[in-house]
Amino acid sequence: MRREEVVAPVTKQVLQVDRVIIRFAGDSGDGMQLTGDRFTQETAAFGNDLSTLPNFPAEIRAPAGTLPGVSSFQIHFADHDILTPGDAPDVLVVMNPAALKANLPDLPRGATIIADSDEFTKRNLTKVGYDANPLEDDSLAAYQLHSFALTSMTTEAVKEFGLSRKDASRAKNMYALGIVSWLYNRPTDSTLSFLTSKFAKVPAIRDANIAAFRAGWNFGETAEAFAVSYQVKPAEMKAGTYRNISGNLALAYGLIAGTQRAGLPLFLGSYPITPASDVLHELSRHKSFGVTTFQAEDEIAGITAAIGAAFGGAVGVTSTSGPGMALKAESIGLAVSLELPLVIADIQRAGPSTGMPTKTEQADLLMAMYGRNGEAPVPIVAPQSPADCFDAAIEAVRIAVTYRTPVIMLSDGYLANGSEPWRIPKVAELPEIKVEFATEPNHETETGERVFWPYKRDPETLARPWAVPGTAGLEHRIGGIEKADGHGNISYDPDNHDLMIRTRQAKIDAIARTIPPLEVDDPTSDARVLVLGWGSTYGPIGAACRAVRELGTPVAQAHLRHLNPLPPDLGEVLKAYDRVLVPEMNLGQLSMLLRGRFLVDVVSYNRVRGMPFTSTELTAAITDLVGSLEDADESAPAEQEMRVR
Repeated sequence: MRREEVVAPVTKQVLQVDRVIIRFAGDSGDGMQLTGDRFTQETAAFGNDLSTLPNFPAEIRAPAGTLPGVSSFQIHFADHDILTPGDAPDVLVVMNPAALKANLPDLPRGATIIADSDEFTKRNLTKVGYDANPLEDDSLAAYQLHSFALTSMTTEAVKEFGLSRKDASRAKNMYALGIVSWLYNRPTDSTLSFLTSKFAKVPAIRDANIAAFRAGWNFGETAEAFAVSYQVKPAEMKAGTYRNISGNLALAYGLIAGTQRAGLPLFLGSYPITPASDVLHELSRHKSFGVTTFQAEDEIAGITAAIGAAFGGAVGVTSTSGPGMALKAESIGLAVSLELPLVIADIQRAGPSTGMPTKTEQADLLMAMYGRNGEAPVPIVAPQSPADCFDAAIEAVRIAVTYRTPVIMLSDGYLANGSEPWRIPKVAELPEIKVEFATEPNHETETGERVFWPYKRDPETLARPWAVPGTAGLEHRIGGIEKADGHGNISYDPDNHDLMIRTRQAKIDAIARTIPPLEVDDPTSDARVLVLGWGSTYGPIGAACRAVRELGTPVAQAHLRHLNPLPPDLGEVLKAYDRVLVPEMNLGQLSMLLRGRFLVDVVSYNRVRGMPFTSTELTAAITDLVGSLEDADESAPAEQEMRVR
């Protein structure tokens, strides 16, 4: 009787966890952004709440195998509401030694490392200063290390498609994605559909990527190295239809929605610049919604074309980043003088000058406030999250067309490239934006003649009439030279200039009447410290405040969407707390404005590292500030007793 050996199937245990942070890292040519994006789409389809942080070099193809060339994508997903991409990864997937060395300092003890051992060659190790192979010595003993020959396994899995070894190895990111998708029980249909569509014109590449992805999944399911897989249940969210959305995509959709609600065409005049170019790319796809896009030869041409479109009755829009804002400054001043609706989307990045083009910062606030010659006030709106870019863009359109003014929207690279779930609103939920063009003369002369005055203002908004060129009887002139109040002729009269300056400022100030009261999150109503933020600091501040409250310390949080004008009740809110902490990714620009405006000695917390705050560092900053108040309380009686003696 012949005996056959029977191999028992590997029994896998599935553990429930409430949240996970995964970071994919490798060369900028290893497809880490694509890998992270596909895992994000799988996670969104599953119904988890999520937040992402792409991080990549400015160079299209940075030096391979070097620390400056490392590209990474981090995703934080959970079965509950989350606010940030997470501080430190639970799982780090690395494609080479550079990726390991660049990201290892962020990794907590006990975290999982999945590494492609094929790339840990002597040459690659030497490039980043490793004397020995960390996958083979004891230097990674504090972590759960899974070292596999990913490149070799990938080329073996796709050899039937006849690709060169170089082309075959490029599918290793899909092999890694397959492993991690299995490890966290992600649905795979969206990735398979994506690969089928993306590489439809190159069947061999399509089939190889699909085969690599499936091979990675099967490896995870059968390999003894992974005895456990994990499941993160879907998050409970408000009822509705959701999709994953990035900040730039949400901004583009918000501009379309705002102009549709106003019943106006949208004209974008823009020059490509990181990280704003996606806005131009996306809007160019939506001609059916009355969108016209113009890729100009430079930043100045982009904004002046948008101003011309606004003169013609459209909502003029221009998108850029910090260096482009500097070039557009004169034209923004012109738009202030012309009093035409214009939305300027500044997707902030690290500066000065070229700075770090793919890294984030909040350092354009003072430029947005004052970066023009003369008294040229401009409203400023700032979104707080990727999805909130949609609502902030609609608000920018509302202000622009209602008050006939340029509006600056301050997003940043973190919001632009990051993503989160977005509940798609119904049209009826969107705010109404009413626009009335001038259609007939609005002033009667002493002789009884009816004429059109381009600077005769609405008594409530102080907006001047918007007359589309070609409207019979409404011929008029506007320009950068000062105009006389009302009839709009050129005027050098000192008193008229003073009046026009004050009127334009009063128009911007009047916007505050339509800004809702500042929402303050103070659950116990006895917090002594308020943490006030603006823009993309919302998530890290919110996560830090949650952490501090879980420790039993009351703390309040508020966040500014409108930075000019500020909410009318802001001064009262600030003075209601013993200390106000303002974290900013700059050297204290909002803090300076608040001190000057409200005479409140706010406490600045500033970092300009090109990366968003971590909730851990803000938790420490809040705890230290609360502790300083308690220390002051304890020392006060002793000091008083000494004075009495």
